Amino acid sequence: MPILVVGGAGYIGSHAARALRRHGYEAIVYDNLSRGHAFLAKGFELVVGDISDRTALSRVMTRVNAVMHFAAHSQVGESVQNPRIYFQNNAEAGLALLNAALDAGVRSFIFSSTCAVYGMPQKMPITEDTPRQPVNPYGTSKLFFENALEAYDRAYGMRYMSLRYFNAAGADESGEIGELHDPETHLIPAALKAITGERGELELFGADYPTPDGTCVRDYIHVNDLADAHVLALKHIEAGNSSAALNLGTGLGCSVKEVIAMIEEVTGSKVPRRMGPRRPGDPPALVADPSHAQAVLQWKAKRALREIVQTAWAWEQGGRQKARQA
Repeated sequence: MPILVVGGAGYIGSHAARALRRHGYEAIVYDNLSRGHAFLAKGFELVVGDISDRTALSRVMTRVNAVMHFAAHSQVGESVQNPRIYFQNNAEAGLALLNAALDAGVRSFIFSSTCAVYGMPQKMPITEDTPRQPVNPYGTSKLFFENALEAYDRAYGMRYMSLRYFNAAGADESGEIGELHDPETHLIPAALKAITGERGELELFGADYPTPDGTCVRDYIHVNDLADAHVLALKHIEAGNSSAALNLGTGLGCSVKEVIAMIEEVTGSKVPRRMGPRRPGDPPALVADPSHAQAVLQWKAKRALREIVQTAWAWEQGGRQKARQA
């Protein structure tokens, strides 16, 4: 039976759908297209529906044997400004999705979680036993769903994998799909848009952090490495293994200045930028310890920062326009 990729017309979900196909699975994309794009689901059955629509979900759930859930709002700043929509979508509507799966007899669930559940940890790299203390509504809403999965596993046998991403970046090497947000708040695509003139100067937030060069350090992981981890997580629980929560990252931190330097090296262009103040709540560093995922899934990130930037640049130069016209 197929796998239901909820939010599969979005950035990470569309890459996961293709990873499933590469591994011999059939994927059905379910997306309300409020933030996703139909052309990112090209080549797959697309069911347009909301995760709060129990009638639409019940019709499609009978056709699948597992769910991959990517349909969450994911902007930290927006969650602070408008927490209502984050708790409505990520918690309340997410619970409707989980209940629809349970009622249909689906017992395999892969959840797109986040390192934001850890808040501002004091020790690096971050392991899975780091206390989960989110500091914004986005992280709190994701932690709610992790807690729901843990309870449903104990009560109903809902086997799950909560995959805690660090900074997803890059694009598919085919150039067919990539990152497409409006507005774009992620560092790499925002910097590339500044180079092409599609936006104004890139604002960098803070240069006085306790890091080697004063700018924030993050663990950037290629979106296709993430997608492959989802397929391995699915196979893990299909084989009857226990549920788990896993960090997905490279284990290597790159500062904002280091990322900008790589972008300028790959593109041959300067990034128009200005320095701004710190954003409230930005941790100085977030770097994963991915050893548990390596042990459990036999998975390891294969692509480095250069490949992340190269694929993002190829997508920025022409992939987005070609995909929309296809």
